Amino acid sequence: MDLKKVERVYSNYASFYDHIFGKVFHEGRESAVRNLNVPPGERILEVGVGTGLSLPLYPAHCRVTGIDLSSGMLDKARERAAAQRLSHVELHQMDAGNMKFQDDSFDTVVAAYVVTAVPDYRKVMAEMIRVCRTGGRIILLNHFSNGNKLIAAVEKAISPLCKHIGFRTDLSLNHVLEGTSLQVAKKEMVNPLRFWHLVECVNQKNGPKNGSHPSSH
Repeated sequence: MDLKKVERVYSNYASFYDHIFGKVFHEGRESAVRNLNVPPGERILEVGVGTGLSLPLYPAHCRVTGIDLSSGMLDKARERAAAQRLSHVELHQMDAGNMKFQDDSFDTVVAAYVVTAVPDYRKVMAEMIRVCRTGGRIILLNHFSNGNKLIAAVEKAISPLCKHIGFRTDLSLNHVLEGTSLQVAKKEMVNPLRFWHLVECVNQKNGPKNGSHPSSH
């Protein structure tokens, strides 16, 4: 996947994304935001904000910045934010692998259904760690391969096909977190069939890098 192809795929999705994917993924979004326990003034970045389905879920006492590569998705997000008068939200078109924010700009970074939908997840993870303050939280909501040999074989087989529609299926949580400064604080399965992982990590970027992490089962 290259950036232009990803942007084109998701902009094409924009007109019908909410109707098809919105309901399936909404439980996970609600769980992710509901579990944040956001204090007043919290600086939150949502990476891959899409059509902004999660924006109304954030409390008005925090500051939310949403970014997305897709102009079509962002148009829908801006319409939603304006219609619901979400004055605590700002939106920008931006590559998650090359963000224009200063280091330590946010207290919490949320990435829902993003890590397996970008050309280089390592760059995106590194950027999220950079813009999140030390001790801050990085929330990953995503499908990760779970170690089951049969399911893993199916995921690997269909991964090339899935790349054409904007995501991959063969990444494990261990691979995503390996070598980063993130420590898993909480993890649960969400959405229909409990097929998606909701993972809360603490950003310990001034500490040692991790070589291994809890199993992604």
